[in-house]
Amino acid sequence: MARASSSWPSSSPPATAPRLLILLLAALTLLPAAAVEGNFTAEARGARWRSRRARRRAFENGLGRTPQMGWNSWNHFFCEINEETIKETADALVNTGLAKLGYQYVNIDDCWAQSDRDYQGNFVPNRQTFPSGIKALADYVHVKGLKLGIYSDAGTRTCSNKMPGSLDHEEQDVKTFASWGVDYLKYDNCNDAGRTVMERYTRMSNAMKTYGKRIFFSLCEWGKENPATWAGSMGNSWRTTGDIADNWASMTSRADQNDRWASYAGPGGWNDPDMLEVGNGGMSDAEYLSHFSIWALAKAPLLIGCDVRSMSQQTKNILSNWEVIAVNQDRLGVQGKKVQSDNGLEVWAGPLSNNRKAVVLWNRQSYQATITAHWSNLGLAASIAVTVRDLWAHSSLAAQGQISALVAPHDCKMYVLTPK
Repeated sequence: MARASSSWPSSSPPATAPRLLILLLAALTLLPAAAVEGNFTAEARGARWRSRRARRRAFENGLGRTPQMGWNSWNHFFCEINEETIKETADALVNTGLAKLGYQYVNIDDCWAQSDRDYQGNFVPNRQTFPSGIKALADYVHVKGLKLGIYSDAGTRTCSNKMPGSLDHEEQDVKTFASWGVDYLKYDNCNDAGRTVMERYTRMSNAMKTYGKRIFFSLCEWGKENPATWAGSMGNSWRTTGDIADNWASMTSRADQNDRWASYAGPGGWNDPDMLEVGNGGMSDAEYLSHFSIWALAKAPLLIGCDVRSMSQQTKNILSNWEVIAVNQDRLGVQGKKVQSDNGLEVWAGPLSNNRKAVVLWNRQSYQATITAHWSNLGLAASIAVTVRDLWAHSSLAAQGQISALVAPHDCKMYVLTPK
């Protein structure tokens, strides 16, 4: 698949590659960081060490070397989905150019199956909304150069209560998904029958390791039992928060909740503060721009949640900013975090490959304000001069010691700093 930036990683090793080769390739991604050790603060060095550790304990399916990108049906459509909507969405991802920017997963959320399994205990696609079946839909999406995702639950029923969950059917269901050509599984956390999170997600993880090795595994445990601390060996991403809603308060709280787990993310396994609401209408364009910028900096999955068939030009402009996407997909794979805060005037930052820094000046206040990022908070010596690339204005300038900007209410500025 075409990449938006030459700094993006190459495609993942094939499933047949020896494990030694996979580990060698992972180790090579660390070389740019090691070359610039002297310019990192102790905290940044610790973050990079934890990133290395994350690589070693990562779910060994070769997937998720950068955060997943794509689309999910839930935030806009909820249960009102059908195979035509999924096909048209795949078409739109290609026709708008979003697919070429890396949005590859077309993920069906809850409500895709019949209420009950068949006599052999298998999932049955809903006969009214998915009459052609999931395999035919996967084939359609694959022809477009995209990948198909599906949804299940670590309980007896899914969260809508309209279809079965996969509890005690883990191996059977993974075999079914694999036979259909499914590429991604979102695994929710409702109707748990009183059984522990660890038991339920371990069972599905084991089934995926045996029968679904080429299926991206996204744990949706809602962050209830701190999955960042244990899910790295189970799957490729894990929810660190409850469901997002399309409003400012929900979005900002999800960003803060996700931030505390920054050190646990890395290639192969990512913190997930839930899907993007950009374009759904509940926030202003400035708030959506902040939403997308912080998710990109935090190496969160970039899963579009709006109707891409009818999105506005401004929504498309936000979602298709390849310079912001490149921060999210940077091969170093270190999650950026909040490094400076003054009564809602915040600086978020993180290291990138080739000794660069990504920086967001975020105004969470209701008034316009000047925000300054000091080099000391970014792990840079005061004497270092940098080229500052403004990722939303697509312009560059020089700076030394600090960078300041006047930021509108609920808006942000996003930069990449490259030492001269």
